[in-house]
Amino acid sequence: MVEVGLAFVCALVAWSATAALIARTQREPQVYTGAWVASSVGVAIALSAAFPGALLDFSDVTFRIFQIGVALIGPLMAAWGAVEYAVDSPRARFGTRLVVTALTIVPLVVLAIDRLRGRYDGSYPAMADHYDLIPKTVLGLVHTFAVLALIACAIVAVRRMRERPRFAQHQLTVIGLAALAVVLEILVARVGLAVLGQLMMLGAVGALWAALVRAQKPPRERRGRGRGGRRRSTAPPPDASDVDEDEQDFQDVRDQEEDGVWGRRRRKEPEYDEYDDGFDRGFDDADDYDEYDDEPAASARQPSRLRGIITIYTLAEGHADAFDDCADEVVDEVARREPDTLLFAAHTVPSAPQQRIVYAIYRDQLAIEEHDQQPHVMEFQRRSSSHVVATNVIELALSGASATDNLASMLMPR
Repeated sequence: MVEVGLAFVCALVAWSATAALIARTQREPQVYTGAWVASSVGVAIALSAAFPGALLDFSDVTFRIFQIGVALIGPLMAAWGAVEYAVDSPRARFGTRLVVTALTIVPLVVLAIDRLRGRYDGSYPAMADHYDLIPKTVLGLVHTFAVLALIACAIVAVRRMRERPRFAQHQLTVIGLAALAVVLEILVARVGLAVLGQLMMLGAVGALWAALVRAQKPPRERRGRGRGGRRRSTAPPPDASDVDEDEQDFQDVRDQEEDGVWGRRRRKEPEYDEYDDGFDRGFDDADDYDEYDDEPAASARQPSRLRGIITIYTLAEGHADAFDDCADEVVDEVARREPDTLLFAAHTVPSAPQQRIVYAIYRDQLAIEEHDQQPHVMEFQRRSSSHVVATNVIELALSGASATDNLASMLMPR
């Protein structure tokens, strides 16, 4: 009777945890969260089949349900969720989805209709005790794929360690929790383990819960940013009496360059004094000076290669703060890592609180393509998608412009 009572309690706890996971996923839906919820549902179904099995001994029906839940759905969905969470490549994700589809449909049919053998009792039945060669082979393929997928996810996270160490460590922890759930499910499916198997299945549900909760709370790589993306300076301002106006302006520009404030103009320092008369630079007469002065005007009339993009986001109700956090992080990363993205600014719309406008200027078309392939941009698109209900993109080609030298300080006031 102890095994029967424990089976009932484990099934109840598993369904309660799964319901909580579903509610949490609805607040921030993602593909990986849906996959992990499906894995938890598979384990809960297996525990539900184990209760009548422990009470009245297992049968062909309860054995099939048990193995489909814990040997197929559980590990396969957990591994797929890890890939969707850790891998940024669209091709890798698409390929994984094709493999997961094949490894779900074919084994499901085989496990449901293949002939069974052996006698049952009230303990958890091992896979090899009742399945023949074909079911054992397809389940072996499923378990091999799950293990290889998790190893690949761990390798991807380790490769990010140099650029984003905190985020990479966070991802490794999430992948480790998903791997723990997969290992526990495979062990129970292949060995059984009686009462211990029930507790291990509950542990798998708990590992999935911890992985999902942790994945939804990624760390911030850099601190010191306020709402709206402004950087808080920790150093005290210099005394105005000790610095004249020219030195103060130069110090402000240098601080902006060191802090990575975005929107600054990239200008080369002149190699000569802008007020000299031309003859000091080696010109023999005024005509040579006039020819030199006409060259910038001629080049200024050439078509500009600059490109601009305006993206208008319409946010879901109550998701504005979460989207702003994502936008703050990507603005910071663009400032640090993309020298050919000349301006990248996120704006709120006072008359439309649920709208956000991101305005970007790129050096050329290649800069746009490089920007779209950056890991921080892909991460922003992945995280912000759950907060956005509509997106409108407007592409711009510069035909004329006028800007002041203080544009950076105007966009990012201190």
